[in-house]
Amino acid sequence: MPVKYLDYYKILGVGRNASQEDIKKAYRKLARKYHPDVNKTAEAENKFKELGEANDVLSDPEKRRRYDELGANWKAGQDFTPPPGYENFRYRQQQGPQGGAEFNFNDIGGFSDFFESIFGGFNQKTARSPFGGGNEGGPWTQRGEDFEAEITVSLEDLYRKVRKSVTLQAPEVNERGQVKHTPRTYDIKIPAGATEGTRIRLSGQGGQSQRGGPAGHLYMKIHVAPHPLFKLQGYDLEEDLPIAPWEAALGAKVIVPTLEGNATLALPPGTQSGQKFRLRGKGLSDKTGQNGELFVTIKIAIPPRLNAREKELFEALARESSFRPRRA
Repeated sequence: MPVKYLDYYKILGVGRNASQEDIKKAYRKLARKYHPDVNKTAEAENKFKELGEANDVLSDPEKRRRYDELGANWKAGQDFTPPPGYENFRYRQQQGPQGGAEFNFNDIGGFSDFFESIFGGFNQKTARSPFGGGNEGGPWTQRGEDFEAEITVSLEDLYRKVRKSVTLQAPEVNERGQVKHTPRTYDIKIPAGATEGTRIRLSGQGGQSQRGGPAGHLYMKIHVAPHPLFKLQGYDLEEDLPIAPWEAALGAKVIVPTLEGNATLALPPGTQSGQKFRLRGKGLSDKTGQNGELFVTIKIAIPPRLNAREKELFEALARESSFRPRRA
């Protein structure tokens, strides 16, 4: 069934002339509210996915331009990365492994026949594939073509190395040469050490050789969806932590969200805005099982409104304090 049209501006609660900063702030605010780890209501998960899709489009100037011009038909004829769990299949010829970590991964069935029916006829008259297939044995041992698809996962899925049920919009060619896109669902296990840009190699799951050689490979490239709390840098995580002025001045023990639950951070008296703290081993794990770090950046938050008593106390502090942030 067709995917329903979503008004991305309405989902984020912003106007069509919203700036990139407005979109970023709106997404972060709503994503915190509807994140499944925080909001346990029935509609929270779907709402969170819609927010991710809206942010993915409106935060990208080119995607936003097409969306503004074409509305419900904006996806026609181009690649679009939807929320985790429902992926558009994208294929292209490869020149062999490039960029990112790479893994052998062969527990997905059904791709061999699929690629053979679509791509098996490429370069039948050449001894070697110009895209990295083939070998020195001549035209009768030519290797099939390599292809790539992209899977979008959440940071939590990546951390927990879960199995993902992924629906790919797979192209199929009928006897008349007409291309039809049909959704196919596959079960994929995220391997240890995977991070943004990791390419998982599915050996022999690419294009089939028409000269008796081995099949090409299918590469699944991992893209991590934006997260409302964390930024991913390799295997490390970065997080902004808002604190009150008195917590910064007096020192405090504060709760810090991590991917494995809450942790406690002891702030020393005189903590400054922008100061960074490191929580060891709270990042993602690499292939050896070694965990990255979580870097917490302090942001001192000021109350937007003061009640009468709060105003009185701040005024008293202003009179009594010898602190001068700006030197004459």
